[in-house]
Amino acid sequence: MALPASTTSAKIKSGSTGNYGLAFALVTSLFFLWGLANSLNGSLIKQFQIALDLDRFQAGIVDFAFYLGYFFMALPAGYVMRKFGYKRGILLGLLLYGGGAFLFYPAAEVRVYSFFLLALFTMACGIAFLETAANLYVTVLGDPNKAEWRLNFSQSFNGISIILGPIIGALFIFSKTEYTPDMLKAMAPVEAQAIRVQEALSVQGPYLVIGTIIALMTVLFFVTKMPEVGEEEEQSAGNIPITSLFRHRHLTLGIIAQFVNVGAQATLWGYFVDLKLDFSREGHWALAEGYMNIINSVTGSPTDMSPTQIAGFHASFALVLFMLGRFVGTSLMTRIKPNTVLAVYAAGALAMVILAMATGGLTAVIALSFTYFFQSIQFPTIFALSTKGLGVESKIASSLVIMSIVGGALLPLVAGALFAKGAVYALLVPLVCFAYILYYATRGYQITTADLHASTIAPEIAP
Repeated sequence: MALPASTTSAKIKSGSTGNYGLAFALVTSLFFLWGLANSLNGSLIKQFQIALDLDRFQAGIVDFAFYLGYFFMALPAGYVMRKFGYKRGILLGLLLYGGGAFLFYPAAEVRVYSFFLLALFTMACGIAFLETAANLYVTVLGDPNKAEWRLNFSQSFNGISIILGPIIGALFIFSKTEYTPDMLKAMAPVEAQAIRVQEALSVQGPYLVIGTIIALMTVLFFVTKMPEVGEEEEQSAGNIPITSLFRHRHLTLGIIAQFVNVGAQATLWGYFVDLKLDFSREGHWALAEGYMNIINSVTGSPTDMSPTQIAGFHASFALVLFMLGRFVGTSLMTRIKPNTVLAVYAAGALAMVILAMATGGLTAVIALSFTYFFQSIQFPTIFALSTKGLGVESKIASSLVIMSIVGGALLPLVAGALFAKGAVYALLVPLVCFAYILYYATRGYQITTADLHASTIAPEIAP
């Protein structure tokens, strides 16, 4: 199998017209929208356990369906963008994203788990299109000298939205009354069924709002005259066989590193509420409680919340640490080699998981919160290290690294199965993942002499 060669640069076509300011604002909003969908998955995993009578392993299929959509659409999205243009690709992505969000309404009415998974898969397929287009668009909409600033500015909105996901879950999805499977089993079947129905219906409102916002964004993109993006073709690259790229050791090991990185992230984010309730149901971190009280005072929400709702705010506060870790890590990379920063962050995440496993209780919750800080720079740093020095093959290599996010679909299932033995066992998954990333940051990232030589030689071109 071969992929069409991608490009080395992109620019606005001569003669193209359009409102740069409005186009930039619209494209930047995409970063916010896909972060919101991603960060709501953890709330769904917790909610579906009661609403649909699922165990943790079954509920973890939420992440599987979501990340599988990314995996299958990564390459098709690129083909569509090249053939039909980025604006049409964005419109198709918005239609899929919005359509998936609206599917939550009938899925909640019938309470069929596979229907919910189809909705999530459809949303993720749409988001794959949006992510493929947004980074390029941001870099070309305006002064080339400010392209890096625009991209960093747009990415900050992604950080804001991932904080909001757990808050939405705590305020609008989780019930104020805490139900457990044992409590429901002790109830009359009719009463328990009524509670499950109500818990399922609670997801309708948030996803209807998301779907409506996406629909409005689709209309705005449709009527807005966007500057056309033209790309300079890499004629020398031709059609590069995918298999030829695996001769690069640092790329192959990097693909594995990204696989386990996203798997660890999806596991911790998806199961954080469950981990908080298992380790410390009644005990709460003072900083997270203060953060919760500030949010509640601003929104006017009541303070008498269930343990699950409070756990949702702990998850949101952990994502604040994620944002902080990203700013700190980016600053460090101006003075320290990226692989060194990655090694320090991977070691920190590994230490936090070990601490959580060894201590339990509230200390474990705090330690797991800090894994968010240490994981913040891992995705972009692994991406950069694994695609470094590949010349005309770098774009195709990038597609492979992006496809490795399927780890977010598979590894949470392993953690969910281990959760049946206890929360500590589930943490074995991120433990192994961070250990491998530490290896990659210290040794696996290195570009060998053979790699440098190979990158200067054009690979065999597929006919």
